Amino acid sequence: MIFQSLEFLIFLALLVSAYWWLPHRVQNVLLLVASYVFYCWVHPWYGLLMGFTTLVDYTAARLLVARPAGSRGRKRILATSLTATFSVLCGFKYFNFFTDAVWSAFHAVGWDWSRPMIDILLPVGISFYTFQSASYVVDVFRGRERVRHSLVDYALFVSFFPQLVAGPIERAGHLLAQIQKPRVLDWTGWRLGLVRICWGMFKKLVIADGAGLIANRAFSIEDPSFPIVAGGVIAFGVQIYADFSAYTDIARGAARLLGFDLMRNFRHPYCATSPAEFWRRWHISLSTWFRDYVYIPLGGSRCKPRRVAVNLLVTFGLSGLWHGASWNFVIWGLYHGALVALQHLWSGFRKGKGESGGAPMGWVRTAGAWLATFVLMHVGWMMFREQNTEYLLSYFALVPWEASVADWETGLYFAVHAQILALPLWIHAAVDPGPTGWLERVWPRWENRWGGVVLQAVLVFLLVMATFALRSPVSSNFIYFQF
Repeated sequence: MIFQSLEFLIFLALLVSAYWWLPHRVQNVLLLVASYVFYCWVHPWYGLLMGFTTLVDYTAARLLVARPAGSRGRKRILATSLTATFSVLCGFKYFNFFTDAVWSAFHAVGWDWSRPMIDILLPVGISFYTFQSASYVVDVFRGRERVRHSLVDYALFVSFFPQLVAGPIERAGHLLAQIQKPRVLDWTGWRLGLVRICWGMFKKLVIADGAGLIANRAFSIEDPSFPIVAGGVIAFGVQIYADFSAYTDIARGAARLLGFDLMRNFRHPYCATSPAEFWRRWHISLSTWFRDYVYIPLGGSRCKPRRVAVNLLVTFGLSGLWHGASWNFVIWGLYHGALVALQHLWSGFRKGKGESGGAPMGWVRTAGAWLATFVLMHVGWMMFREQNTEYLLSYFALVPWEASVADWETGLYFAVHAQILALPLWIHAAVDPGPTGWLERVWPRWENRWGGVVLQAVLVFLLVMATFALRSPVSSNFIYFQF
């Protein structure tokens, strides 16, 4: 079941209609059943895998609190839990990738053997709920999270349908805590939820799918020139941001209709003025997950500069691999790790010379830093999109001066058309600046006044009308469904 389908809208409407008539404990049972129906709508066996992960990590957490802190038994329980949980993920997502890599290595030295390959469908959302469930066990082991005794509550935490398929990746301290508390019908939250759903639908069906048509057209051209590829990459940058953030908006909106507040996953990443800042704004739930469970355990930024660079490369390399079992994702992750590592080394070098790395930049330097970051991020999107390594290398071999005037006109058309589609995203960023979100700070003061209520109603109406009038003739699944 996908968000932009009529089935989902009917499913959500029926669920919400019944949900608020029930007591808290029955609400959780209903949500758990609804979440499994949502997930198993096309492939019922998906639910068996998610149920296995849920039972393993729930049992492991219960066993952890029964052992004294520092005992070897607790470490064995944690290791067993993580091995079982990640084995399912690796088996379905990475078996063919690693088998092919090992076979290629042996083949290169003359050892030829028949490589085993499995043809099996990757369960949707497995990377997301695996990370979410594993974080709970690790937090219980570290003593940062208390064990939850209700299997229904924990199973709902793992399977909560709005964010199940493509995040945000929640933590137990945020989402599970809300699951255990009674919810109160909040009309303010309802209105905000409807606005978010409509905004997400507009971003997906108008902006993302429209930009996707441009990107597909650009990359389908045989022997493309530099401006064609550049225009296609800019269009893909619009597509992937609008597509992924649209899913998050719809997920957060649907959750608000049910009385839950999911974390914000994006803060206008294309406004970033450095690679590190981009990753503080992009896919925040995944970035913080790798920070807390990979980067900091490796030593984080407390080590010597060279070790910090290695930590960043390992963290981003694994992040790239999380996105997909393909070398282009590994390269993409290492590319971003190298950018952030170079930024860290440069900041350390400047501090060593007595320069202030935190001094505010003038508008010229800020504009230059923004443009450089924008270009670097879109170079990365080229790696992200193209899974054929041969094609990817051919794109990097292109040079601007070999393109014809007609190619420059076409590439410029692609880029400008994509940015026109992205204009609502830039307007949103302009009225919601800053790391904390100006709009989110100011809005609560007057959202319940008549002016605020009328504004929300008008906004919902305009978004619905604009979505129907401007939607792309061709719609596709959310990009992050494949991860």
